[in-house]
Amino acid sequence: MTSKILVIGATGLIGKVIVEGSAKSGHATFALVREASLSDPVKAQLVESFKDLGVTIIYGSLNDKESLVKAIKQVDVVISAVGRPQILDQTSIIDAIKESGNVKRFLPSEFGNDVDRTVAIEPTLSEFIGKAQIRRAIEAAKIPYTYVVSGCFAGLFVPCLGQCHLLLRSPPRDKVSIYDSGNGKAIVNTEEDIVAYTLKAVDDPRTLNKILYIHPPKNIVSQNDMVRLWEEKIGKTLDKSYVSEEELLKTIQETGPPMDFLVGLIHTILVKSDFTSFTIDPSFGVEASELYPEVKYTSVDEFLNRFV
Repeated sequence: MTSKILVIGATGLIGKVIVEGSAKSGHATFALVREASLSDPVKAQLVESFKDLGVTIIYGSLNDKESLVKAIKQVDVVISAVGRPQILDQTSIIDAIKESGNVKRFLPSEFGNDVDRTVAIEPTLSEFIGKAQIRRAIEAAKIPYTYVVSGCFAGLFVPCLGQCHLLLRSPPRDKVSIYDSGNGKAIVNTEEDIVAYTLKAVDDPRTLNKILYIHPPKNIVSQNDMVRLWEEKIGKTLDKSYVSEEELLKTIQETGPPMDFLVGLIHTILVKSDFTSFTIDPSFGVEASELYPEVKYTSVDEFLNRFV
């Protein structure tokens, strides 16, 4: 029996991929959608595409407890993919799950770093603290959980060759900024692979009350690794300017939101190696590509081929 899944934050960057992946993998899938969001033509079209996949659309919001409880009572698994501003609002989901009493697994909005083992600094740290607070609230409520630590989204990280604040759609062909030595190891996965591993985990007793780390070996890469792979593909050497940690810290202080968060991620991930600065212990975590070797993930090398 595959679980019935409710996705909250269904029209967001990773939420829409979760909804599509869940429906296509045979789960009865429900999406909680704010009616107000349908005034956006892109989101309205997305919701129609969900319906075409057989997804049940439930109109409601985190602020409407009645709609939340009604939605949750129809499913076994709740996956939250709410955006950064709504991280702490997930206490509403926790309260609704407690009231409903039928949820076998809750996956809060994580899909990034391990917020309990981070070496991040402000302003990035504040968001991670918020996610950690949600973890503690879930545990205090004794709700069964899985926390998904996915690494970077390839769609954001790879086209920029790690310069994620630039929001590039294709890797540069002339120059690149290298942060610190460029050797800090990051984890980079496609959104589709993150969702594939996540959906494998929802019914797996091995991931119950654990952190699911998505660390496939070919996707543990440094900025230098990404740049070298790209240079080989385009047959050209990029001009490199090196940005010291001190310079990067100064840039964080001088940059306003939301870009200061993205520059902070560069420091956290590429300079401090936040994803690879600790060992996964079986007492708290499991690694996805070891649990699910049948998932044929896209390597960073393969992902770069899209831009050649």
